[in-house]
Amino acid sequence: MSHHCVITFRCPDRPGIVHAITGAIVAMNGNITELQQYSSPDTGMFFTRVQVESTALPADFAASLAPVADQFAGTVRVDAVGRPVRTLILASTAGHCLDALLSHVRTGALPVTVPLVMSNHPDLADLAAFYSTPFEHREVTAATKPAFESRVREAVRELDIELVVLARYMQILSPDLCRDLATRVINIHHSFLPGFKGANPYRQAHARGVKLIGATAHFVTPDLDEGPIIEQSVVRVDHSKSVGDLRELGKDIESVTLTHAVKMFAEHRILLDGVRTVVFD
Repeated sequence: MSHHCVITFRCPDRPGIVHAITGAIVAMNGNITELQQYSSPDTGMFFTRVQVESTALPADFAASLAPVADQFAGTVRVDAVGRPVRTLILASTAGHCLDALLSHVRTGALPVTVPLVMSNHPDLADLAAFYSTPFEHREVTAATKPAFESRVREAVRELDIELVVLARYMQILSPDLCRDLATRVINIHHSFLPGFKGANPYRQAHARGVKLIGATAHFVTPDLDEGPIIEQSVVRVDHSKSVGDLRELGKDIESVTLTHAVKMFAEHRILLDGVRTVVFD
């Protein structure tokens, strides 16, 4: 039986890396169907993503590539192409991003499985039910936030969660939770930062006559909205757009941008290069 594996490899850049990796793949009778690589001139690191078709299992390739990782002081990860990544979604009251994610899961366009949606409001329970997705609501206040975050950690452990997505979850995660889930939490926000912070950013943007609006998906870190950027999108607007028009366009672009970022994560196309990302789109 033929298997399709995805291999990601990261190490300090030096000659012979690709030769060693492909040699290990050939030794396992693997056929390379996709290969992308990048050498960072800023950090001196090498990154590659390889898809391979073979009768060998991902575990077999991981064992074959372990000596290569040791030789080049690198890290290697091997997984099955298309394996659904177990994903916990946190949401609040806005449903556009949650709807987009669950819709793409249902159609098979997004290789994730969502065993649970957690929210600090009950508003999106019906939306989750429409997609037959378990929903859990817990009020979050200054007093109850630690308990909510403890429940998030518990859900991550019990449900074998690999990715947490903040689908317009309007609470700031504590620094401890950010560290506990480092490189496993993706957030989405409008791209007006730092120009229009706080409440009603679209009204502020309208008042200033902006010509571009957009969205940014990024990894979450203890530094608010400063995590490594995964994906950004923009759309042009003009003076004729009302605040409501801008808000609706913003919802659309947030949904598209977040869904694409989650897809890139699930397909193992994102590698960290310091405070930046390498995305093999």
